Amino acid sequence: MTGFARTLRAAGVPADHERTQGLLRALSHLDAAVPREVYWAGRFTLCASADDLPRYDRVFQAYFGGMRAGRARPAAITVTRHVAALSDAPGEARDRPARVASASPAEVLRNRDVARMTAAELAEVRRLLALLRAGRERRGSRRFGPSHRGRLDSRATIRETLRRGGETARLRYRAHRTRPRRVVLLVDVSGSMTPYADTLLRLGHALVRSEPRATEVFSVGTRLTRLTAELRHRDPSTAMDAVSSAIPDWSGGTRLGEELRALLALNDAAGAVVVIASDGWERGDVSLLGAQMARLSRTAHRVIWVNPHKGQEGYQPLTAGMRAALPYVDDFVAGHSLAAFEELAGLLGGAHA
Repeated sequence: MTGFARTLRAAGVPADHERTQGLLRALSHLDAAVPREVYWAGRFTLCASADDLPRYDRVFQAYFGGMRAGRARPAAITVTRHVAALSDAPGEARDRPARVASASPAEVLRNRDVARMTAAELAEVRRLLALLRAGRERRGSRRFGPSHRGRLDSRATIRETLRRGGETARLRYRAHRTRPRRVVLLVDVSGSMTPYADTLLRLGHALVRSEPRATEVFSVGTRLTRLTAELRHRDPSTAMDAVSSAIPDWSGGTRLGEELRALLALNDAAGAVVVIASDGWERGDVSLLGAQMARLSRTAHRVIWVNPHKGQEGYQPLTAGMRAALPYVDDFVAGHSLAAFEELAGLLGGAHA
């Protein structure tokens, strides 16, 4: 935010220290990950007059929209189309420009395959992934808490009555609390997943940052490696450096059946939403993978398989690993783009594909 304020000052908007502090106070009551809330908080606190508004809009778009400051907006694309009018003589036509609809750069970036992105585009996607806040499906807890309805809480009611000197108090109730359902993410780091593994691990960092106590992340390749502690670093780059040091089997093969057996032995998948990010190129025993997927489907609350190749046109799950796993998968989704990761975040919040 302070960097944004400095950029505004360079553009002629009087976003001084006092106004910047006002922006920070406003954002403490809002969600800084929501662009609309950041936009209006800055507009109300950093602008001094109506003349500042056009400059503010241009700087906001350049600073947060992934565009370089000062770049002119692309000209509207037009085509010439001959349209005959009723009043024209037969054979005559008028040249009328027709505006062609096109996707915005941000929308194109959201749907582009990360394996085909430039370094600058990947950096922007990583920045947006760091801001991703994935909601979680709620589950019931054994613990009780105060509620407006539910079971009568006789102890709380009596305590309230005693505090009032024996006067009749309103009835107190209690109900089971809810907590976010745990998510267990398995990221395939084998050679065939190299173009996508880094981005998927950054997605894991965003999930851990959103719900640190309800998220576990593992890498899978030739062995199962827990990465949750490394991904708890606040800075994504620091977290990824720690992850790179912790994973001993980068770009190796995949023995997913053996690693699922190891996961089930840890009992981490019980009642959790298990997300497997892999292309299904199983190098181990395929029958073992099918048997462990059957066990996992009985143990986990839900199984989601994320395959980056599913986002490609004409893709069919023909690999032996995918054929063995799919009968036990609740949701089979793509994992090749920012839009696909946002769809996955919706599934973790309780939506259904």
